[in-house]
Amino acid sequence: MKRMIGRIIPIALGLLVEYALISGIVNHFMEQAAWLEGILRLLGAAVVLSIIRNSKHLSSDMMWVLLIMLFPVPGILLFLIFGADLLSSKTTRGIYTEQEKARKYAEQDEAVLQEIRDKDPVHASQYSYLAKQGFPVSRNQGYDYYGSGEEGWPVMLEEMKKAKKYIFLEYFIIEEGKMWNGMLDILKEKAKEGVECRVMYDDLGSLGTVPASYAKKLESYGIKAMTFNKLSPFLSIVMNHRDHRKIMVIDGKVGFTGGVNLADEYINAIVKHGYWKDTVVRVKGKAVDNLLRLFLTNWNALRHEDDDYTKFYGEHEEPVQSGYVCAYGESPFSEERVAQNVYMNMINQATQYVHIMTPYLIIDSDFINALILAAKRGVDVRIVTPGVPDKKMVWGVTRSYYENLIKGGVHVHEYTPGFDHAKVFVSDDVCATVGTVNLDYRSLYLHFENGTLIYEADAVKHIAEDTAAVIAQSHEMTLEESRTSILKGLFWNVVRVFAPLM
Repeated sequence: MKRMIGRIIPIALGLLVEYALISGIVNHFMEQAAWLEGILRLLGAAVVLSIIRNSKHLSSDMMWVLLIMLFPVPGILLFLIFGADLLSSKTTRGIYTEQEKARKYAEQDEAVLQEIRDKDPVHASQYSYLAKQGFPVSRNQGYDYYGSGEEGWPVMLEEMKKAKKYIFLEYFIIEEGKMWNGMLDILKEKAKEGVECRVMYDDLGSLGTVPASYAKKLESYGIKAMTFNKLSPFLSIVMNHRDHRKIMVIDGKVGFTGGVNLADEYINAIVKHGYWKDTVVRVKGKAVDNLLRLFLTNWNALRHEDDDYTKFYGEHEEPVQSGYVCAYGESPFSEERVAQNVYMNMINQATQYVHIMTPYLIIDSDFINALILAAKRGVDVRIVTPGVPDKKMVWGVTRSYYENLIKGGVHVHEYTPGFDHAKVFVSDDVCATVGTVNLDYRSLYLHFENGTLIYEADAVKHIAEDTAAVIAQSHEMTLEESRTSILKGLFWNVVRVFAPLM
């Protein structure tokens, strides 16, 4: 707490001073010229109309509409700084440049897509979409699903020990303890052996878990290290976009992802919110290339080290198994909302069932309607959320969606043993996606995220069985339990408007 407070207070004070200065200048001119207030109100109306006209997700933009209508001057200022993406920085320019560069390396084998089209034209459209967004689909050369952090962590350690060329890590949270220290010992040893080790973690995600100078400490061990999007007291659009990805790539041959961060609660070495339900995925073969490019994109946006991504590609000698795999990413600096579209396609394409695990449920009207429509088509739609929350306010917002969904035929379950942090969709025993993307505004619209989509592989059955086991341990919410009083309902409706800030 001391570490977190020590960093938050100067940043918060800096932001308040900057905002006060800007507001003071505006108010000074308004006092000198009363007509300026009228102009600002007209400008506010114009900005609101522009938001409504250009919004791709009006539910998430409604916060700005209300703020500007109620408080034109501060509302417009906050929107221009945090919502309009008008401000540029070295970080944002670097990200745009590297994203375009990464797409040049994304070559789709058309024969693979044609194989899927011949088997199932409906699901092939999902992979065609991802290929067009720069995420080629590959034949499955190894996809292993682990239904808990404590099950997947030893496998991660085992693969790290085999590294000959490099180990790259990109995680939202790193915290010293049993899990991370075990990995760090391997990184230190590998760095001494000449293996290139890189570690990138989000500054906000790790705000209270490692000191501000932690990257320098890692560098002293021979490990290249970097905090992504370092917190600053200077107002900037990029500060609102965090790196929520969980990626490990080893020698270009093996990749890991899932919901697990590098801290002890994720392997249940410590207990914070009951049993911590999470996932780890190991990918092998050609599909690892996509995870590698995602890591190199954010690394080089800030560090500018690698002109040629292909030098990190591995030799993919693993035998081809049944099914197809595509690792994909989400970026707030992209015109597409890839992760949301993958989820929506799975819901719309399901014919028998779609089962979902998510720690948070803060979704827009399009997503709600898609879930309800699937249920009305006769699809068994089930959503698992935590039984023990990590953030009570967010949990309250999550629960505010239950009544409408249950009325529409969607089954909602709360995971009785503890906190469900897994981000999983599985459908019809045919396809599944596992990754870092929560069902909330931040994951879907504001953060850097990643996931893996798998089709017609043995792992799909494993994922379906694990999800069914979680549902069996969960309490299904009834319509009566989901109802709230008029005052509580009004309160949560107001809070939901500001969900993009949560």
